[in-house]
Amino acid sequence: MAHRAKVLKWRTLRFNECVCNPYNADFDGDEMNLHVPQTEEARAEAIELMGVVNNLCTPKDGSIMIAATQDFLTGSYLISRKNTFFHEAQMWYYCSFTCDAKEDFELEPPAIIKPMRLWTGKQLLSMLLKPRKNTRSLETDVEVLVNTELGESQYEKKSDNDIDKGRYMCPHDNYVCFRNSELMCGNLGKSTLGAGNKNSLFYTLLRDCDAETAADRMTKLAKLCSRWMGLHGFTFGIEDVMPTEPIKKAKAEAMQKVKDKCDKLIADYRAGKLQRVPGCDLELSLEQMVGKELDDVRNLVASAAKKELHYDNKVLVMALCKSKGSNDNISQMIGCLGQQKLGGSRIPNGFIGRTLPHFEMYAKEPAAKGFVENSFFTGLNPTEFFMHTMTGREGLVDTAVKTAECGYMARRLMKSLEDLSIHYDSTVRNSHGCIVQFRYGDDGLDPMLMEDDDGKPINMKRMIQRSCALVARGSDSFVSEEEAAKVFTSWFHQSVPFRRSNRPKTSYTVKERMNARSPKSVVSDKFVDDLRRFLYKCFILPDNVLPELGCYGDEERSPANFTLMTEEQLKHFLDEIICRYRRAVAEPGSAVGALGAQSIGEPGTQMTLKTFHFAGIASMNVTLGVPRIKEIINASKIISTPVVEVPLQLDRDEINARIIKGRIERTTLGQVAKYIKQVFAPSRCYVVVKLDMQCVQDLQLNLSASTVKKAILSDPKLKVKEQHISSKGTDKLLIHPPHDGRSKESLHFMLINLASQLRNVIVCGIPTIRRAVIQSTEVKGGGNSYQLLVEGTGLQEVMATSGVKGASAKTNHVMEMQTVLGIEAARLTIMKEIGNVLGQYGISVDKRHMMLLADVMTYKGEVLGITRFGLAKMKESVMMLASFEKTVDHLYDAAIHGRSDQISGVSECIIMGTPVQIGTGSFKVLHQTDPQDAVRPRRRMPLMRLTAEEKHLDFLSSL
Repeated sequence: MAHRAKVLKWRTLRFNECVCNPYNADFDGDEMNLHVPQTEEARAEAIELMGVVNNLCTPKDGSIMIAATQDFLTGSYLISRKNTFFHEAQMWYYCSFTCDAKEDFELEPPAIIKPMRLWTGKQLLSMLLKPRKNTRSLETDVEVLVNTELGESQYEKKSDNDIDKGRYMCPHDNYVCFRNSELMCGNLGKSTLGAGNKNSLFYTLLRDCDAETAADRMTKLAKLCSRWMGLHGFTFGIEDVMPTEPIKKAKAEAMQKVKDKCDKLIADYRAGKLQRVPGCDLELSLEQMVGKELDDVRNLVASAAKKELHYDNKVLVMALCKSKGSNDNISQMIGCLGQQKLGGSRIPNGFIGRTLPHFEMYAKEPAAKGFVENSFFTGLNPTEFFMHTMTGREGLVDTAVKTAECGYMARRLMKSLEDLSIHYDSTVRNSHGCIVQFRYGDDGLDPMLMEDDDGKPINMKRMIQRSCALVARGSDSFVSEEEAAKVFTSWFHQSVPFRRSNRPKTSYTVKERMNARSPKSVVSDKFVDDLRRFLYKCFILPDNVLPELGCYGDEERSPANFTLMTEEQLKHFLDEIICRYRRAVAEPGSAVGALGAQSIGEPGTQMTLKTFHFAGIASMNVTLGVPRIKEIINASKIISTPVVEVPLQLDRDEINARIIKGRIERTTLGQVAKYIKQVFAPSRCYVVVKLDMQCVQDLQLNLSASTVKKAILSDPKLKVKEQHISSKGTDKLLIHPPHDGRSKESLHFMLINLASQLRNVIVCGIPTIRRAVIQSTEVKGGGNSYQLLVEGTGLQEVMATSGVKGASAKTNHVMEMQTVLGIEAARLTIMKEIGNVLGQYGISVDKRHMMLLADVMTYKGEVLGITRFGLAKMKESVMMLASFEKTVDHLYDAAIHGRSDQISGVSECIIMGTPVQIGTGSFKVLHQTDPQDAVRPRRRMPLMRLTAEEKHLDFLSSL
């Protein structure tokens, strides 16, 4: 980013701690490089494009990135507490901190008048936001009216409704409310002042006012909190992590309770009475159940510690305001370290039948499998310390390996997307003019300017609150149903004059199409639909108006969501959202490709080696993190964990689900046979197969001896003919080996080989499906809904299975989706899978970035991986391909075939030293010169009138 430099003594770079987050910088010896722009053009571009004030938000998802951190959060949390008061001299003193005593203030009336005049900490923080009177600074202070509400990290809703009526009277003061820049209630923490929240104070200032105002208030808060903390002090000592007697008692009770539960589960396991988890064997079921109990105990200890610690405990203060630490850190320091895990499961056996020699053989108890009961305060015993080091080593190795993989993945993404930009016809094209998207993100909006979650441009609920707060009601009455309908229909017809009509698209007149290009018609259909649903939920509309607005009463409505507004407030709301939507349109020339590559590549370092279960199924682990991202962008034909989601036609019937599972899941003869024996009789030798009909019935399979016979005959590995197989009833088969006059010794080995191969004969199901698991989910009206999760490939065969909703079946295998359902389905799968992987780690990335990556991989009509082979099909530039990989090969091949390069991409322009054709370089300026200063061209005489000497001179002058 670009900073205004102030030259000081010594050799240390210094800047505000709020700006550390974009650089990922800390103060443990970090080094930075300094680049000084050399021209006025470079200086202007640095200020406008790279300036800190213009980059408060991240393009990754539009959330604020430069915000208060660490000590600033702790200071603001302590100042905003209910027990913080100042007398008048202190109030003036602290107000002077915010502006270095360069501004005039006008104090509000004190909150307490008798026995002495006292101001609260909330009033002091409100002074930061309000406009100054008689400001002596050079900058004109704008009117700042902040209106926002949000719950802090410890806030818990009392009801499931969208509106909690008791939120303002939260007993822990964890609900924050600003009304016209007045802090009404709430302790300020990370949710209000920190990064990553689109309802935060600084994000609201940025969107409702401007970036300069948000940066100014952030600077004032940093000055106030740092100086306040310096005066009051905030020390962290060993006494802060010393457990009290109530904490020790609560820990002992929780430990004893979880030990009793685990002992009972282990006893049931050894007795064979343990109920299996769907899709798991007995041992894996035990591990899942015990692991869940041990994971819960650490949360119980942390809750007890938070409840019993003194309200002024420094560890508790930092955890509550989220400036540093979390509940897990409190539990580890004061309570217990909890279960140590390797690869997402309990510590495996390192010796024969046990983890360490300190435990008995085949021990399953918590301590023997990595549960650490002690805390860092009490200290770890030798076995606990050993297992704790195993987990730490896994984290270190993961970090070291992941860094290299993430760097290479980010480089490949950048090389493939770097030359994509928005053109003036709203299309996204590469440097050769190939269209990748007809409209960026399908709506042409800038991800950096999205105000709501999930990539939506407007936070309509907050805009309703803002309009009600800014526009005074006065003597106006609330809008009636008829008046509301009139305002709505008028606005809809002006915004989208012919989109909502029932006429076919070909029947519009030229005049209608020209009128449709009014400023309000820039909104997309998706935005209009979202607004329509929001208004339908918030307002009571007459039935005769609903069809005209596209509402048919199918959405859920709650009286708690109904909003009372005047007509002026409603008009202000509608005009404001149109204005903000227009402001969010992406500008032509934007390097959307580079931004998308950074937004997807950068979070890779945050993905740890965690094991996730697919849709809550404990036995079905799926690959996630960097390995899964690599599989997607490499367009791998073979992936590690392919999973097919299979919805059922009768999704409420469990027996039907088991029947369809039997049709799909691969079942071998060894799984359903009671025995497979070799029989050596005096006259003949054969293999007898006895079917376990009880097992067949339990698995809901349609199997008999005749179907097994057909499966054996169709197996290509077995050279058995029909005459070699005979049936004995409905459950027994005799298979004779093909005898060609060999010796008895060869016949003996042939029987052994035949019996071994018969166990692997697939008698039912799809051969490429390893297994299927029934997933059960609770339905709101009562009962359960069932669907199948299938491991393996074979989407086409699954879709053709009777009883399956074939149109809704899908897989996480991108290449199979392309083969079965086409390129559009593969594009949607790429977007969905990348979003799922990032979402599992709590990483938010705007869908437009994932959409652009999916379009780049599929716009050629086939799925191309972001590899050296896929890049060669995407790009035509020799210089670009040579700068990526196989430099000599590309240059040698281009020289042999005489290829040319337009030098239009980013890499080529950097190599050749020419301006990149993105942003400022996407067009050229034609200068108009003054006619008086222009040099008049010399009239040339016809060549026939010149002499030979003059002809020679004229030829030289033309050169």
